[in-house]
Amino acid sequence: MNELNPAVIRGWHAHVYFDAQTLEQARSLCEAAAARFPGLKMGRVHERAVGPHADWSCQLALRAELFAAVLPWLALNRQGLTVFVHPITGEDLVDHRDRAIWLGSVRPLDLSVLPETSVVYDL
Repeated sequence: MNELNPAVIRGWHAHVYFDAQTLEQARSLCEAAAARFPGLKMGRVHERAVGPHADWSCQLALRAELFAAVLPWLALNRQGLTVFVHPITGEDLVDHRDRAIWLGSVRPLDLSVLPETSVVYDL
């Protein structure tokens, strides 16, 4: 087994999934996360499928050191919403396909839109 050092993780993305009925719930959750955790950036609330995500979503981008606080908070406060969490290592396809964490139902992803690698920017 080729063991990886967790230091390769530059940050995390948490994608909060929602639909028309849960739009305001998702927006409130994402805004609360951004207010509670300095260094967490809330992305746009997409009322359509974006990138590999088949569902409407809002991205939360967080620095690696916030993961241990943010993930339990999302688990306790998501109120039935599905949250897809993946590391940012520069290996987009592997990060989404093999290294993801799901809070709630596993949803389909269109992995064909993801490159094997990407440039990793500081969060």
